[in-house]
Amino acid sequence: MTETTSDTIAETIDHRAPYRVRHELHRRLLTVRQVQRLSPHMIRITLGGDDLEGFTSLGFDDNVKLNFADPATGQTALSTDGPRPPMRDYTPRHFDDHIKLIFADPATGALPSTTDGPRPPMRDYTPRHFDAVAQTLEIDFALHDAGPATQWAEQATPGQQIGVGGPRGSMVIPMAFDGYLLVGDDTALPAIARRLAELPADAPVVVLAEVDSPADELVFDTAANVQLTWVHRRGAAPGTTMLLLDAIQTLALPAGDFHAWVACETGAAKALRAHLVAERGARPEWTKAAGYWRLGSADSHDTHSD
Repeated sequence: MTETTSDTIAETIDHRAPYRVRHELHRRLLTVRQVQRLSPHMIRITLGGDDLEGFTSLGFDDNVKLNFADPATGQTALSTDGPRPPMRDYTPRHFDDHIKLIFADPATGALPSTTDGPRPPMRDYTPRHFDAVAQTLEIDFALHDAGPATQWAEQATPGQQIGVGGPRGSMVIPMAFDGYLLVGDDTALPAIARRLAELPADAPVVVLAEVDSPADELVFDTAANVQLTWVHRRGAAPGTTMLLLDAIQTLALPAGDFHAWVACETGAAKALRAHLVAERGARPEWTKAAGYWRLGSADSHDTHSD
């Protein structure tokens, strides 16, 4: 029989504690290889190129930057002869890592090739899957509005170029819990899918996901033991309902010590975390909530904690 001491308790807590990993800086110029419509509100863009040599991805919500081409010229800031814009590029290593998207000026279609003047609009996106053999990187775009990311994804065609950088680091969540809870809207589906794909066989996972309609539900490739609940907006604008918060009130959570991950509109993410910690017994240090977007804001990415 193993004696339980303060040291062994500390060891048990420590081996479950999320930790940050920093990565080496790179810049990559990639080409659109394939465009696939996954659902009415989700498009997958597959990128490829020799610059992906050495790219690794160990985390499900890292951030990397995408530097979009000028639609008039087909050039990105990385493909011009002038100075490159500041774009810190790191290797994604965790399931909720993101990529940062840098968009062209919507008025002119131009993307600055120097560091002078205002910065172009940028967005965070999840590197959905990296294939080291094929040298391809998949990114899934949730089509929420008529913003620069949606505009680019809907017009993307094979052969277009895009600059990729990031993420600047990964928050690694150990796979040492009794169970896992994943909650999110359309924007969180790429990270949820990636997390489910990497979890061990038969790992207990509860998933609560919000989409517009049953046509937007995705099939997840996983060996985990998943209890999946979909809720549907049915035409309501994203971020204007309480569907996730209402559904989680009666949702059976994983037994034992579980890690909870939430990503959706920032106000909803904050409310969901508060409910889990205050009313459902979730450990604050094992409960991450991220606002992937903010209602009424063109660009937002928030993390909620105590």
